[in-house]
Amino acid sequence: MIVDGELRPPGDKSISHRALLLASMAKGTSRIKRLSPSVDVQSTARVLRMLGVEIPWSPGEVSINGLGIGGLRAPHDSLECGNSGTTARLTAGLISASAFNCTFTGDISLSRRPMRRIAEPLRAMGAHITLQDEEHLPMTVSGNSLHSIDWSSDVASAQVKSAILLAGLAGRVAVSVTEPVMSRDHTERMLARMGASVTVAKQRIRLEPCEYLQPLELNVPGDPSSSAYPVALATLANRGELTIRAVCLNQTRTGFYRVLSRMGGNTGLRLEGEEGGEPVGTIEAHHAALRGVRISPDEIPSIIDELPVIACLAARADGVTTITGAGELRVKESDRISNMVSNLRQVGVIVEELADGMRITGTDAPLKGRVVTNADHRVAMAFGVLALDNRNAIDIDQPGCVAVSYPDYWDDMQSILR
Repeated sequence: MIVDGELRPPGDKSISHRALLLASMAKGTSRIKRLSPSVDVQSTARVLRMLGVEIPWSPGEVSINGLGIGGLRAPHDSLECGNSGTTARLTAGLISASAFNCTFTGDISLSRRPMRRIAEPLRAMGAHITLQDEEHLPMTVSGNSLHSIDWSSDVASAQVKSAILLAGLAGRVAVSVTEPVMSRDHTERMLARMGASVTVAKQRIRLEPCEYLQPLELNVPGDPSSSAYPVALATLANRGELTIRAVCLNQTRTGFYRVLSRMGGNTGLRLEGEEGGEPVGTIEAHHAALRGVRISPDEIPSIIDELPVIACLAARADGVTTITGAGELRVKESDRISNMVSNLRQVGVIVEELADGMRITGTDAPLKGRVVTNADHRVAMAFGVLALDNRNAIDIDQPGCVAVSYPDYWDDMQSILR
């Protein structure tokens, strides 16, 4: 297998969600280019339209006339969030100071994901929130006059942190969040870029009351999580050189590349500038012989989305890879620990399931079998790396589910195969 060429990945999904939400709260017109085309980001755009924001959908430039802080309007129906936990959790924070009620719904997968983790801090600020069985969607948020909070989070979660920051923004009150390990920091970077007073001291983030946000001018950098899959394919190839341009190289998002380097990967990251407060650059990847590693709990927040593809690379590494501290994978779009373990076994890999991770023994034997993704886009893309290697014979049951985060995944991956 030869992998060679250049790619520009889709706009970062996490940044795109936040750009839509914060542009809607700005005073003036924001212009955003290269939004993620993912179904998840389209869910955020749809929900904001229901809240009174005019958002034309386009893969090019989008102009949004912000309604200002406190300008969102009562929807005429439930806010359907599809498969997007980011849409539900961040929007809940944004409307928690509004003078109306909203009910959030989602698909079967999202309806199984935990929501109490955001309900607890928002309730502590004064919002009224009801949940199905005190944990899941449907979730009804009744806006209220909010008060300041200093929240210490049990989990390193950018969505929990962002929900609190957006509630503080909407309620015009000071908030601070302390995390056990720093999670991705796109919300606080973007707030600061738009004129809000944000201070960061290690794992503690504080937002001061804000009267208005300046409009956003942003060319969304490429998604480093989406980039991990072609990099993984290039690593497993016999030869070739892959270049990926204009990628977000935020330190909270590049954990995959640090782990890959420890595994023996031949990948270089070159910082070339900044876009919207985010470091941006180029990734170059070549073939490498991989070795098993131990991945510690402190590393998990920066690689949480890439753990499935790391597991697939571990299946091709020399020795054993052990992942622990990744219990958060149990409550993603699927139980990704169980899902990855069962599918790795199905294609011929020796793997042990742990309560909070897995232990994978690498092999160089051809891998064969059918992968049951449970409609989880990350699982489909991770096994897609192994399936595209012509030394294997792997069939993926729902290849179309990749559209949740990367609609052009299969075309882009095929374009670099020679």
